Order: sequence, then C-alpha cells, then structure tokens
Amino acid sequence: MSDIRIYHNPRCGKSRSACALLAEKGVTPEVIEYLKTPPSKDELRGLLAKLGMKPEALLRKGEAVFKEHYAGKQLDDEGWLDAMVAHPILIERPIIVRGDKAVVGRPPERVNELF
Repeated sequence: MSDIRIYHNPRCGKSRSACALLAEKGVTPEVIEYLKTPPSKDELRGLLAKLGMKPEALLRKGEAVFKEHYAGKQLDDEGWLDAMVAHPILIERPIIVRGDKAVVGRPPERVNELF
C-alpha cells in the first residue's frame, strides 16, 4: 500500500491533475473515491487536523446542495461535519495525505508540498 492517499473524484479536473502529478513522481497513491466511499465524521476530523483547517473551510459552497440546504446558515464545526457526512459532494477535492500532512490540491501543484 502507498504511503500517499488521495480523496479523489474522477469527474474533477483538479483531482485528475493531482493524480497525474503524483504519477509523474512515480507515486501510485491509495485512491479513495470519496463519493462512493465517504469519509466518516472521525475521518474528516483527522483530515482537518492534518490540513490545519476548520470544517467550514473545506466546504464547496458552489454546489447545488450547499445553496439549497446550507447557504446563509451559521453552523458550528460539528454541524458542518454533519453536513459533509450527509453530502460528501460538499467536501473540497482533491485531498492528498502523506503521513501526518495533507493538502487540498487546489491548485494541483500543492501536492509538491508533501515531498
């Protein structure tokens, strides 16, 4: 198993680009298609700790589900975590993890920060 994990959406260009950059480095990451296998609330907490981010900062606020259900709402961290568990499409992507560090691959070149 690789020591690098990517939370990936194959329909996302940034996510595909991050995978390509890893491949150029000779890295075959563990790929988690997070829409098919969503992270648990505890897993999200762990990712956020590695990212050094608060839950609200990891949200994709342009998604229709955000606009329909969450726009204008003030939720606490637990509320935003619950939203991401209920609607994984809200999770920013890609997230690349190596050991105790992680980056959001926007732009995809941020994967270089893990090397």
